[in-house]
Amino acid sequence: MTIQADQETIIVEAFINGQNVKSLSQLAKENPANPTEIVGYFPVTTKEQAVEAIEAAAAAFKTWKQTSIDERIMMMRKAIEKIRAAENEIVHLLSREHGKPLYDAHGEIYVSLMWMEFACNEAGSALQEEIKEHENGKTILSYDPIGVVAAISPWNYPIALSTIKIAPALLAGNTIVLKPSPYAPLAAAKVAEIIASEFPAGVINVVHGDADVGVELTSNPLVTKIAFTGGTATAKHIIKAASETIKDMTLELGGNDAAIFLESFDVHDERAMRRIVISNFLTAGQICMIAKRVYVHRSIYDEFVEKYIEAANRWIRIGDPFDSNTTVGPVNNLKQKNVVLGLVEDAQNRGAKVIPLGQILDQKLFDQGYYLQPTLVLGCDVHDPIVVEEQFGPTVPILPFDDEEQVIHLHNESIYGLTSSVWGKEEDAISVARQLEAGTTMINTAAVQGLDVRFPFGGVKQSGIGREYGVECIRTYTEKHVINVPKTLDLPYIPE
Repeated sequence: MTIQADQETIIVEAFINGQNVKSLSQLAKENPANPTEIVGYFPVTTKEQAVEAIEAAAAAFKTWKQTSIDERIMMMRKAIEKIRAAENEIVHLLSREHGKPLYDAHGEIYVSLMWMEFACNEAGSALQEEIKEHENGKTILSYDPIGVVAAISPWNYPIALSTIKIAPALLAGNTIVLKPSPYAPLAAAKVAEIIASEFPAGVINVVHGDADVGVELTSNPLVTKIAFTGGTATAKHIIKAASETIKDMTLELGGNDAAIFLESFDVHDERAMRRIVISNFLTAGQICMIAKRVYVHRSIYDEFVEKYIEAANRWIRIGDPFDSNTTVGPVNNLKQKNVVLGLVEDAQNRGAKVIPLGQILDQKLFDQGYYLQPTLVLGCDVHDPIVVEEQFGPTVPILPFDDEEQVIHLHNESIYGLTSSVWGKEEDAISVARQLEAGTTMINTAAVQGLDVRFPFGGVKQSGIGREYGVECIRTYTEKHVINVPKTLDLPYIPE
């Protein structure tokens, strides 16, 4: 990556085998808060360059897999310190290209570094070879690296959802080709190159581009594992592309995460009301694990809505991501803005009531950017699109329910099952949580406020395959290799 002398316009190139590689064409990345401002340019990587990156990773794997876990951890720790030293620069770039407020961008770096440090702390024991002596002889269980990993990251948390793949893949002895999203390619590429500076050439490669590059990464026979975060529809294409060579896959996909408020929930708990508002509108609602539909027991529904609106109007301040007063920035891209607008308009046409929330700090800025004022949607049917589809934006429907059996059914009939949350007395909430079909269920909190990188994270049903975070994530990037050394080589039931 190179930065222009004015420190404004960023130019990103593909990074292959330790070198920046020029492309014939580039695309501009605009600032979603001010689309007339170009934050930087990123390349349209060709299919041939993608092949070059994969081949560089495959060549590097031959020697990289032989390095010790201590060497890998040492390199990763040095990379962590470099990211920490460059945090302010990275945060400003992320805010400009993505639209998330500065506090939110800092939060993304915080989560990324927390995960990378955890992975470094746990990798040694997680990957330790196990030797067991038993009555039949000896068995050795080793965790061998898989090979070349194709990592495809999304635009909503581009750094966190790149490092969640890079750290365990490299610590386990694999090499990697990363493809960031074209909607947020700059900061992710910068962080990847910072990490790459501590590793041998070819261990980390970065490519950009369109579907041709994605197809190559997911179908090339030299790629042995795919790590993808993104939409379920895209994942279906990935699975098809990978099927010819039967690749290992970790897929963290979409969700339509529900927040369930039981009769025992205290609607006068201002901190809890603030938590659910943040769980709906952090990063302008563009988080896979955010609470996207809210079910409230009918006995507390009216008062809940009243207190929710009060809490939302206190916390939501829509404005310039660089303004310290801003809590909600613009939507990342025009396409997603139109998706959200379409769902809200559809709900209105079906008779729902749409209530705008929060304060617009600068109307002129709001009008020029990809901004949406957060909205609360009331009076929906349980099967309206805004309820059953993933909005991925700053709007949320709130619906009443009459009993636990009903709300558990409403939760579980979704094709998704990433996260969920249950709010109320702990014993009641845990009882309901045990009956929900989800990868993670949080009690009296939701979204990133309840995330713990020490434990596995992922979805059920069409929300994904496999798990990220936790010790399990590190081992996800390995193959279990069993070596048996029998004590008796002749089997007693086979005749001489």
